[in-house]
This record gives sequence, structure tokens and C-alpha cells, in this order.
Amino acid sequence: MSSAPNITRVTPDGAAWLASAGPYVRSTSARWVPCGTAFDVVSAPAIFGRRMLDQLWDGGPGSGPVAVFRGRMLLFAAPGTAQRLPSLLAWEEWGSHRTHEVPPLLCHGTGDAVTVPAPDGEGSATGESRWLVAPDQRHPWLPGPEVVLWAAVRAARAAVRISIFPPADQGAKVYDVSRRR
Repeated sequence: MSSAPNITRVTPDGAAWLASAGPYVRSTSARWVPCGTAFDVVSAPAIFGRRMLDQLWDGGPGSGPVAVFRGRMLLFAAPGTAQRLPSLLAWEEWGSHRTHEVPPLLCHGTGDAVTVPAPDGEGSATGESRWLVAPDQRHPWLPGPEVVLWAAVRAARAAVRISIFPPADQGAKVYDVSRRR
């Protein structure tokens, strides 16, 4: 069971932090927020993203703001994470496992913009966009690329029991020799 807070509305300080991401405050109210200055965003499919969030809260330091938008979990991360995380994932041989349990992560950084839920909670009734962990202060703690990598790897390993042994030959004849006479 995750101990992540259940915040659904952005506080005034959290709204000020979102607005600080770009030069135009109105773009925040339009729900488009530029990445790369105040934060980067790591986007994961909703179920896998929830597993990552659980890892951050249950076995780690917690998370910064987290939103859900169109079936994807948006984990707000420290600036520079979008640039560094792909090489860390490649080093971990991310994606080399042939399974649907290890999805690709999308990294949004400098030059990108993401759609976020409205600061006042409008639109969350449709379920398309909502805050799981809303910004509630001007300078929230944001996980860096190593912390996000740790959460992703642990979430993948928990979902897929990766073995170092090759799969058993299903056509092999096996004899029970434990009952000798």
C-alpha cells in the first residue's frame, strides 16, 4: 500500500511554482507548462508509473508533483533529468527485456512543454487529467535522474521476476529419483 499523499488541488505556492516555469503566467492557466527550467517531466504508462511512484514513496525519498494525463503518469523531476535519464536507462539495458512490463519512458526537458491539470482542479471530473501529488510549495523536492532510474528499475523488477537462468525445456523428460527402493 502506497503512502503517497492524496492531494488534488494546487496551493497558491504550488501555482506560483508552476507559473515560474515559463515567462507567461497565462500559459499556466492554459495548462501548457514548459519543461527544462523549473523542472523536467518523466512520462510513463499509468500502471507502470504508479509502480514507480509506489517505489518512490514506500522505499525511497518520496516524490515531487505527479499528475495523470491521458493514461500516462507525469513525474516531475529535477531539471536535467530528461537529458541524463536516457543514458542511465541504456546503461541498465532498459528495453532489452522482451516484455510489456518494461515500457518506454518519455523524458521531457528543455524545449518541451507538457499539459498539466488545471491548478483549480477543473477538468478532473472527466478523469482525463488530475493531480496525484499536487504542487503545494514554491520549491518542491524533485527527484533527480538516479532516483527516477532506481524507481523504474525496482518497479520493473517487482513486476517481472527476471531470472538469470534460461527457461526450462518444456519438452524434456524429467524423472523423479527422490523415491528409491
